[in-house]
Amino acid sequence: MPLAGIALTPLLVSPLAPSPRRSRVATSAARRPRALQRARCSATAASGEAGELSHATLLWRAAKLPIYSVALIPLTVGSASAYYHAGLFFTKRYFVLLTAAVLVITWLNLSNDVYDSDTGADRDKKESVVSITGSRAMTQNAANFSLFLGFAGLLWAFAEAKDIRFILLVISAIFCGYVYQCPPFRLSYQGLGEPLCFAAFGPLATTAFYFSNSSLNTSSGGAALLPLTKTVIASSVLVGLTTTLILFCSHFHQIDGDLAVGKMSPLVRIGTKAGSRIVSIGIVMLYILLATFGTCGSLPPSCIVLCALTLPMGKTVVDYVLKHHEDNAKIFMAKYYCVRLHALFGMALASGLVLARNGILA
Repeated sequence: MPLAGIALTPLLVSPLAPSPRRSRVATSAARRPRALQRARCSATAASGEAGELSHATLLWRAAKLPIYSVALIPLTVGSASAYYHAGLFFTKRYFVLLTAAVLVITWLNLSNDVYDSDTGADRDKKESVVSITGSRAMTQNAANFSLFLGFAGLLWAFAEAKDIRFILLVISAIFCGYVYQCPPFRLSYQGLGEPLCFAAFGPLATTAFYFSNSSLNTSSGGAALLPLTKTVIASSVLVGLTTTLILFCSHFHQIDGDLAVGKMSPLVRIGTKAGSRIVSIGIVMLYILLATFGTCGSLPPSCIVLCALTLPMGKTVVDYVLKHHEDNAKIFMAKYYCVRLHALFGMALASGLVLARNGILA
């Protein structure tokens, strides 16, 4: 089954900078500030201090491909939880839901650019889709069309699963995204983005995708509904936490722009030094929760072992943020380190559930 392997996808496209050790060597050889070098076309790390960005770099940033791991991981972990509990996995349903989730995230990204352009938050953000296309209306229409197609896929999956809990949780997750950025709510401007992100991608989306694997009981003619288990609850909390770290770290290089338009993100309120400490606490909490869930039997030993292997990546995030939190040209990359942690941790979690179902480290 493709559950664990497919979670590798964001690792292949995540535009990470070189490791901090190699970066120091490269930086010492340079006579003037320059952007961090990256593997793909995203060769620049900060828009304001790195000169003009190439068109390819702007398109890469606008696409935000690595961020789509937030569509992939909740689905994969939720599906793996269903497989662990009941041995259920529906390949066609999985890929339809993956497409639908990507389309919903596309709506989030595009509508975020639209409404940030309205408030002026993206005035100096060259990689904004509105700035690139020069058309707010076209971007808004593309966002709405993506949401329409994505919701159609979700409705198809609901018709297959026949579990009302699935569609209710999905709608709740989408509503969190709406109140996060869309008028008249715009709760992200009040510093409430992180709680909404945690709820949407963790307990709501991950659990919803678990329920999407309910199946029609052909012998009785009714639906065989999956029960809510402590395993999926624990998994959803961990997924929510790693997703929230991505959003939190995306604020570091945007403080001046956010402050100018009254967007009171957590880092506008507390500053980068305190923010870097919160990232450290968040990473420590992630692994404390992992150990706690393993100790109380919410997660099988295989999950604990595999997720513990991501500790070096977690340490990389902490070290990088603590060192570069005041450097806009480098802290831009922090969210991509968090994306990699999110993908690795989610892959390990899903793989552990699959292995446990098959009697390995169960």
